[in-house]
Amino acid sequence: MSLPEPFRLLSFLVGVMAFVGFNAAYLVWVERKSAARFQRRPGPTEVGYAGLLQPIADGIKLLSKQLIVPPGADRILFMVAPLMVMIPAMISLVVLPFGGSLMARDINVGLLMMFAFGSINVMSIMLSGWSSRNKYAIISAARIVSQDVAYEIPMLLVVITLLMITGTMNLNEIVQQQEGWFWHWNLFRLNVNPLMPLTFLIFFTCMLAEINRAPFDMAEAESELVAGAFTEYAGMGFGVFFVAEYANIVVGCSFATVLFLGGWQSPFGLWSGVWWFLLKMYALVFTVIWVRWTFPRTQFYNLLNLSWQLLIPASLFTLILVAAMMKFL
Repeated sequence: MSLPEPFRLLSFLVGVMAFVGFNAAYLVWVERKSAARFQRRPGPTEVGYAGLLQPIADGIKLLSKQLIVPPGADRILFMVAPLMVMIPAMISLVVLPFGGSLMARDINVGLLMMFAFGSINVMSIMLSGWSSRNKYAIISAARIVSQDVAYEIPMLLVVITLLMITGTMNLNEIVQQQEGWFWHWNLFRLNVNPLMPLTFLIFFTCMLAEINRAPFDMAEAESELVAGAFTEYAGMGFGVFFVAEYANIVVGCSFATVLFLGGWQSPFGLWSGVWWFLLKMYALVFTVIWVRWTFPRTQFYNLLNLSWQLLIPASLFTLILVAAMMKFL
């Protein structure tokens, strides 16, 4: 017997919160271990076997610290900004299809909804910097707004290209259209877009910039801006931003999995399920970590030039190419 709708939504909400919390805790451990291997050092080893309890110890430490509001700061906005940064990740996970029927809400405009709520993330970081009354935080907030505006344009052009190919904004239907062997995935649909691998690369690059990951981590450029927009935050004020970063990594990689890699569809056309979704998603998450510890942080002007001079023209060309192929071929 199926659960009543309110209980079903509540169970999904609890599941989403547990999923976000687990990933935020142990992706930190994965990143620290991966960084250690890349740099030929052991990484966390002391708390628990192979340092597995280190994220829990770090969380307890953050909870024990006092949340201090700087003198002269806008107290209300300073306290609201960390709460706002979690909203996009939570709502996006609600509409993402993890399996054929494993989703909280099957919404016809789920694609549009993810972009609509994604803009809240930029607003929260901007408010955190502006309300802190700290010059480094304000400079970081200005940077992040410029960065997100620049990289949302090519990302939207890529998504419009996919929208023209699939003909739907329903994320579940987009995954169902990729059913079968891996050459049915949007990443390999060269018959409708010969530059589809380039389109995926543009999307992945824009995703790194949107979630503020290296080499595009201008929101928290430690070597230049102390701790960026989060300089004045302590304890769980900083901890919420930290959790939101890894939640956004999971959302971004899940979004890429749905749009390009067939979602929960098996690459061999058999035994499709949520395990394939998680395998693809975590492979992309590891790639995000790999990129961070491989490439140095770029200069801010080079970061903007990459978008305006290269990614936007390339994504616009792929859009025009797909439109022409659909019209004439």
